[in-house]
Amino acid sequence: MDFSYCLTKDVNRPVTIKISTLEGSLHQDVLTLEQDIEHPDYYVTVQLFGDNKPLTVATRTCYKAFKNHWSWNEWLTLPIKYSDLPSSAQLAITIWGILGPRKLVPIGGTTLRLFGKHSTLRKGKHKLHVWANKEADGRTMTTTPSKVDVTNDMDKLEKLVKRYDCGNIQPVEWLDKLAFRKIEQIHKEYKVVDLIRTNDDPPQTNTAIANAMNQSIHTTDPRQRYSSSSASSSTAHPAAIKTQSHHHYNSVILDPELLRDNPVEAKHRRLVRSHRNGPLDRDLKPNPKIRDELNTIVAYPPTQTLTAEEKDLVWKFRFYLTRDKRALTKFLKCVVWIDPTEVRQAVDLLPMWADIDVDDALELLGKEFENRSVRSYAVNQLRKADDDDLLLYLLQLVQALKFEHFNEKDANSYESSLVQFLIDRATQNPILGNYFHWYLMVECEDKVVGKMYAKVAYHYFKAILEVPHGHQRRDTLRQQGQLIQTLSRLAKEIRDLKETRSKKVEKLRAIISDPKGSLFSIPSLPLPLDPTKLVSGVLAEKSNVFNSSLQPLRLTFTCDDGSEYPIIFKSGDDLRQDQLVIQIITLMDKLLRKENLDLKLTPYKVLATGPEHGLMQFIPSKPLAAVLDEHQNNVLSYFRQHHPDDSPEGIYGINSSVMENYIRSCAGYCVITYLLGVGDRHLDNLLLSPQGHLFHVDFGFILGRDPKPFPPPMKLCKEMIEAMGGADSPHYSKFRQFCYTAFTTLRRNANLILNLFALMVDANIPDIKIEPDKAVIKVQEKFRLDLTEEAAIAYFQGLISESVNALFPQIMETVHKWAQYWRK
Repeated sequence: MDFSYCLTKDVNRPVTIKISTLEGSLHQDVLTLEQDIEHPDYYVTVQLFGDNKPLTVATRTCYKAFKNHWSWNEWLTLPIKYSDLPSSAQLAITIWGILGPRKLVPIGGTTLRLFGKHSTLRKGKHKLHVWANKEADGRTMTTTPSKVDVTNDMDKLEKLVKRYDCGNIQPVEWLDKLAFRKIEQIHKEYKVVDLIRTNDDPPQTNTAIANAMNQSIHTTDPRQRYSSSSASSSTAHPAAIKTQSHHHYNSVILDPELLRDNPVEAKHRRLVRSHRNGPLDRDLKPNPKIRDELNTIVAYPPTQTLTAEEKDLVWKFRFYLTRDKRALTKFLKCVVWIDPTEVRQAVDLLPMWADIDVDDALELLGKEFENRSVRSYAVNQLRKADDDDLLLYLLQLVQALKFEHFNEKDANSYESSLVQFLIDRATQNPILGNYFHWYLMVECEDKVVGKMYAKVAYHYFKAILEVPHGHQRRDTLRQQGQLIQTLSRLAKEIRDLKETRSKKVEKLRAIISDPKGSLFSIPSLPLPLDPTKLVSGVLAEKSNVFNSSLQPLRLTFTCDDGSEYPIIFKSGDDLRQDQLVIQIITLMDKLLRKENLDLKLTPYKVLATGPEHGLMQFIPSKPLAAVLDEHQNNVLSYFRQHHPDDSPEGIYGINSSVMENYIRSCAGYCVITYLLGVGDRHLDNLLLSPQGHLFHVDFGFILGRDPKPFPPPMKLCKEMIEAMGGADSPHYSKFRQFCYTAFTTLRRNANLILNLFALMVDANIPDIKIEPDKAVIKVQEKFRLDLTEEAAIAYFQGLISESVNALFPQIMETVHKWAQYWRK
């Protein structure tokens, strides 16, 4: 459970409370007074005290005539702010009766301390005991306390209801309805007791203003108040207020019997699901209404939690649903996996089901599904994927090994179909095996699951030796490891030099060109970043040091085919988040191409070789900020410099293919960076190639995180639009159309992307690790799966307009520009 806190000194809002109802029957003395008047009028006054002194004048409820039931339901605002409250603050609440002109009689009073245990401000509904015929005194040692020690069954039930409202008791829908109905009956029985009494009578727990005070603390939205009629009002407010001198941390103590089988629920489930006559369900066919309900359930996103009624409905028509491949994951979520009968029926049903797609198979490999038969079924579906597709999901499949439950103590055996599948495919395909090896190596350094991954790596090396040229492949992987260690030491040595950047570049080139050095001549081996390239050396004259805090190295490898392969080696930086984003961009590019939509994306390669170092492919390009500086804020001038075309086929004096690349790539990255919530977008991490390809780099902030306030939904500045000919040009209209098509296409593949993120929740990705339980939800919200396709397009139109017209990002861009200038 998440909690947020603030100090009362930081809450600059007036204290507000809600007076709800007075319940119970009147004492005999009051009844005698009532005989003199047909319908006496009551009102309530509230006054704040502190250290036995009044802090405010009394605030009273409005005039209201009553007959049989005393109910105000009125908010009162006291003339004092939360920031001015002392820790001894108390509310003196008095009910007054009007028996005639200038004739007031205290019906009863009660005193409530505003701060409870650990000096936290009280919130939610409160049942306050009323002391008959007394005015609330508000003193520290009060004679009209709101709480008494005597308790009865109703008090105990009310405390349990409050715990339920706060989410500390797990809801059970069908049982809750019965329980609350019974509680209401008990409550009515207690109301017939004589509640208000003389001072000499012993106080009882049912002497009360039921729901009399409903405290509202609101930090942002004044409408966020607790409703006295709402069962969940105690949890409506997002912040718990603390005093200035104390710190309080809430914790939830879980019920040790929470996961035990409830015999009542188990019997109910067996009756509803007809365990004894399950075979009769084979011939069940839904009527049109139920069929629509089933289709709605099947269309739910992976994060949707099914209600008990929906689960029973899916189970009832499970045989009918076997023809729908999308329904399998929903059906398996309905199974009670501690019930052997249901588990047996579910497993027997798997071979009968229509073959599922890859996205559903990935969902079945998540932490939610532990059954070995289910996970084996998912792996069997993955066997149909070719190596190119498997490479797109390999990063997540390696992470899914964390949810496999095989014996880690026995190093000579394992019982995991996923491990066996990945090892088999990795040994058959060296390129796949190269990435599988490095994904394992990174996880081997994890303190929690490192031993498990080391065991998998051990079995992988054993399997390699059994294939042709296996010893050579094993030696190649070891040589790659030595190369990475050499580059890591070199990067640290260059970064630690107390010299200028130019001196560091000279030192770097001297080390590389040293004939005795390990980088002068490399035995031909596949580059870990791109194993399709065999490299044999590093060009010293084309090596450099970037001018940034971590000073990464730019190295150019020579390839056996005569080509060059420039890379960036980063040390002291975790590239796993960049690696994930680039993998998702690569996947999205393939999904779009399947729909014949090529957006000219540039998914450069990224490989984390350890938690603090890795390789990145270098694409010759310039930051958009540098392009605008050199060409007087005119991107078209930059394109004309490299690809001029004054013929009729040219566009604005440049080659038409360059303009097409620019429009398509702008649209693609606008949609993708919006969906992934990429933050910290400024013109220095938007790169532009001479061929017109625009692409993003540096994905240190994703899932909506951004170091700058008020970030726009996507990075789309006026200079980018002017390069298309302006907002009224046909090229800008074409750009918008590409955005809409890409957005709707990726929405149709949302389940695959969401399942990939779900498998990464324990992958130590920085921005996922902050709130792992919300990571998938954040991505899902971007897709707006609740909208129709037409509404989604209209929604994205609004996002584009909002991004173009956002003023604050322009200000922050200017600030960033000056910061870069002074840093240089």
